[in-house]
Amino acid sequence: MADSYDLIIIGAGPGGYVAAIRAAQLGLKTAIVEREHLAGICSNWGCIPTKALLRSAEIYGHMNHAKDYGLVAEKFGVDLDGVVKRSRGIAAQMNNGVQFLMKKNKVDVIWGEAVLTSATEIKVAPTAKKIMQPQVPPPKNALGAGTYKAKNIIVATGARPRVLPGIEPDGDRIWTYFESMVPAAMPKSLVVMGSGAIGMEFASFYRSLGAEVTIIELLPQILPVEDAEIAAHVKKRFEKRGIKFMTEAKVARVEKTKDGIIAHVELKDGSKAQVAGDRLISAVGVQCNSENLGLEKVGVKIDRGAIVVDDHGRTNVPGVWAIGDVAGPPMLAHKAEHEAVIVVETIAGLKVHGLDKRKIPGCTYCEPQVASVGLTEAKAKETGREIKVGRFPFIGNGKAIALGEPEGLVKTIFDAKTGELLGAHMVGAEVTELIQGFVIAMNLETTEEELMHTIFPHPTLSEMMKESVLDAYGRALNM
Repeated sequence: MADSYDLIIIGAGPGGYVAAIRAAQLGLKTAIVEREHLAGICSNWGCIPTKALLRSAEIYGHMNHAKDYGLVAEKFGVDLDGVVKRSRGIAAQMNNGVQFLMKKNKVDVIWGEAVLTSATEIKVAPTAKKIMQPQVPPPKNALGAGTYKAKNIIVATGARPRVLPGIEPDGDRIWTYFESMVPAAMPKSLVVMGSGAIGMEFASFYRSLGAEVTIIELLPQILPVEDAEIAAHVKKRFEKRGIKFMTEAKVARVEKTKDGIIAHVELKDGSKAQVAGDRLISAVGVQCNSENLGLEKVGVKIDRGAIVVDDHGRTNVPGVWAIGDVAGPPMLAHKAEHEAVIVVETIAGLKVHGLDKRKIPGCTYCEPQVASVGLTEAKAKETGREIKVGRFPFIGNGKAIALGEPEGLVKTIFDAKTGELLGAHMVGAEVTELIQGFVIAMNLETTEEELMHTIFPHPTLSEMMKESVLDAYGRALNM
């Protein structure tokens, strides 16, 4: 007899484990299936360990400018093994934390690879192939291979690095983000293919530690999903750091040499160029892990690799749900977590607001940081609305100057007729921590008047948020 549950979740990443916890809170008998590491790519090989690497790079950068703060720092350098060890230790801590949460919430952990045999049944087999070796072993009480039934099944299997034909990562000269996080030695030169969040973060990290970096982007604008003005600011700052860019350029092939690689690049005007480096990081996006799950057999609709869902996570097959990266863009951990709660509460019969993708913030943790929510200026104009745009530079903020971080920009976009906040875009120190203020404002349907009447503490970077709103209406006070 198959073990039976109210809910089985396939995948223990940020979406999956949050779904399991919320389901347990609501009294649902719950199990979660994982094939290699609790907490998923985000905590093991993505969000968290990369931020640990970037923090090391940030501190090293400050040490190089100690004299600017009236300090003396001598005889310091980079212990790459130590930097990587710290990052991996933090990843292991996150993994152990999720293991504890599953135990605390009495969620059964099933170890292996799941395949749907129907909308209410899965078969789990031992993991055939691991992406990367887990640092933390499975829970001692984890269940194993077998057949399991559930009234509802959530697919939360995430995504993996996209691979371009002919430029397949080999773990040696051509890296994905996996290899980029655990380098055996510091490359002297690096070619980064793709200028999205992953590419920009690794370019920033390696440049901070001394590598020569060239970024190759297929589109005209780096950080293609960001506001053009913000992206231009980042490009200028990166170039100031010595990072080179090639936009509207395609890596046609990668030649492996004795000591590194040569990227053969095709430019927009038809000309060709070569860029040499010790290593190449392929950061051209990710693809959904929707294969080999039995979805087609069950009849679940898939579009370009992503499981098709509505704003409550429902697939076209009753009882089968999907969340996170496997359910399509934006492929962000916080989107997965929010979807998890929506789906579980819907299953439990609660009245739930559907996912509004317009209000999902995006953050890039390079130097300088980038954060945004809502429409870019260009997209806002495309809607046909009359808009008001406000800007406030970091140089006008006392806290930014005191921090030694006077470069940056806060930009806000409003509907001129209604005062609705349509978008907010930020670049500079700690903006990834500030953006939530604008996200809350949008979620509460706040107008410019209410933001103007809000008292922001002084001295803080957050004051620039209000100043940007004031500027949109010709009322900026410190500019």
